[in-house]
Parts: sequence; C-alpha cells; structure tokens
Amino acid sequence: MSNEYVIRVILMVITTFSISALIMPYIIKIAHHIGALDVPRKEQGDRHIHKKVTPKFGGMGIFISFLIGYMLFGVHSVQMNAILIGSFFIILTGMIDDINSLSPKQQFLGQTIAALVIIFYGGITLNHITAFGFDFQFGIFAYPITLFFILGCINVIRLIDGLDGLSGGISSIFFLTIGVISLLQQRVGTLEITLTFIMLGSTLGFLVHNFHPAKTFAGETGATFMGFIIAVISLLGFKGALLTSVLVPLLILAIPILDTLFAIIRRIIKHKPISEGDKDHTHHQFLKMNFSQRKTVLIIYAINILFSIAAIIYTIKNAKLGIIIYIVLFCLVVWFVLHTSIISDRLETTTKNIEKKSLEKLSIKKKKK
Repeated sequence: MSNEYVIRVILMVITTFSISALIMPYIIKIAHHIGALDVPRKEQGDRHIHKKVTPKFGGMGIFISFLIGYMLFGVHSVQMNAILIGSFFIILTGMIDDINSLSPKQQFLGQTIAALVIIFYGGITLNHITAFGFDFQFGIFAYPITLFFILGCINVIRLIDGLDGLSGGISSIFFLTIGVISLLQQRVGTLEITLTFIMLGSTLGFLVHNFHPAKTFAGETGATFMGFIIAVISLLGFKGALLTSVLVPLLILAIPILDTLFAIIRRIIKHKPISEGDKDHTHHQFLKMNFSQRKTVLIIYAINILFSIAAIIYTIKNAKLGIIIYIVLFCLVVWFVLHTSIISDRLETTTKNIEKKSLEKLSIKKKKK
C-alpha cells in the first residue's frame, strides 16, 4: 500500500471530521428553530434518561459531512447513486420523525423503500453466506434476506441509541474496525473503503457534540442513517472479499444486535408490543448497577472493541484464535443475561437464588469439615 493512499485516508477522516464538528453548532440552531427537540415526557414511563430539552437533529450534520466527503473523495457509480437515493429516503423519514413523530409502520415504510433502492437499483444483494467452512447459497431468497439484513442493521443502531455517545460511538468503532481490516489487507480505492473512512470522520465529528453531556442527539435521522450505511458497507465488503464472511460485521455489532434480540424476547415474555420502549436495555442494566452515564458508555465501548479485536484477528491473523475469543465473550454475555433483568426479572431472581443456595450449601459443608 502506497504512502499516497495512506495520506488520502487520513485526509478523508480529518476533512469529514472537521466538517461534521464545525457544522454541528449550526445544525443545533436549526433544530431549535424547526422544533426537532427531544423533550423528556413522564407519560412514556419516564424512559428518558436525560432531564433537559435537547436538539435531536445531529444526524443531519453527519449526512452533510458524508455528502461533502463523497464529493471530494468519492467516485461516481451506479451503486453510489443507489446509496445516495436510499440515503435520501432514510434522511427524509428521519427528519419528519424528529420534527413530528411518525408511527412505527411509517418509519418502516421509509426504511424499506431505501433498502429496495439498494437491492434493485444498486444490485447489492446478499447471495450467499460462509460460516465455519460451509457456503450457503440463497438463490431467489437473496432479495428478502438482503432486505431483512438492511432493515436489521438500521434498527439495531436505532434501538441502541439510548445514551449520550452510544450509537455514534458504536458506529465509529464499526467503521474503524472495517478500516483497519481494509488497510491490513492492503485494499485500496474500493467504494466500501471510501464510505468507511468518510463515515468514520463524520461520526467522530458528531461525537464531539454528542458525548456526555450531549449538546445534540443523533435522532432518528442520524441513528437510521448510520445503520443504513453500516448495512451497505457490510454487503459491499462481503462481495468485494474485504470480509471473509458476512458474519464478521454482525459480530462487530454484537452488542447492539444482542440488545435488540433481548428486547424482542423480553417484550414477548411480558406480552408487550415489540415496538414499545422500556428501561431494560443493556445500558439501563449498567445504570442500575450505579454506573454513571459516561462510565456506562465507556464500558459498552470497551466490550464492543473486544468484539472488534476478535473480528480483526479472525479475518486477518488466526481464525481459530478469533473463534476462541468469541466463545469467551459470548460466555460473558450469558453471565450478563443471567445476572440482570435484560430478558426477565424472574430469570435474574432465579439465578441469584440458586447462587445463594449453592453458597449456603458450601458454607454448611465447610463447617462440617
């Protein structure tokens, strides 16, 4: 890899970071002017962790930085046209929702249109998946599977967006991880790599204003846009052999994906609508342990970075070692599930009762000896 390309990558990140960071104060003023504000409301079960009115239009700053970055560093193609058109539908849906809340069905419609543009106009589909030495061809099912994949990525980022700096930080870790893998593989000039580094700078610039205490939130505009681009980069990277398996980006996003899965299971158990919000997400569990907002976000960053390191090792260095690290991390996830109310209060209580009884039995045995 030439020094010229490394300099180009650095310029991409610095330029988009600077644009995003500098434009955000103006975006905040616009948010106040048009009423794109997040107002804590008691009638929603006191789910809001923040206590003051906060503008939630930060995603617009990310998108503007992304567009300028593409104009400066991108290359025209049919696939890029599809990404820009799809992004327009994502941003439009998010903007409307940030100003005047849409129903879940209306949000889903906008996201679906964006995904269909990527699939049918851009021709970007998930045709097969490789996992543990096996290759599964999807055939005609590639279209619905790709649609599900894109919608899934959009919504796992949207649902994890519950604390200052959380969705932006997790997205930045994803872009950084994919960027590191691309540089180590000496892949240059591809669309997915360009998108990765443009988005890395844009999200980091947003984090300057979003990390606790946040001056602005990503809003639906930002969270869905970041998830959308993550989905596109994952699909392009897999097609272009950047990623040895489409499972790699899913594992980098293990925390938001698992958090979404647990939320679905939790709401089914409690006989509540899947779209209904609650205060039992991963970040809520750490807050219940008396960690501050800042520490909670940093802990989740650290866990996410461990998954990212495992992905880099699996892809670049040693697949077996990467799998071992994944197994250890998922064992920790199981422990977390059993010791918190992230799925069920009853499961947490049962686990603690079993541990208490086990300790009592051990104590009795020691006394007898």
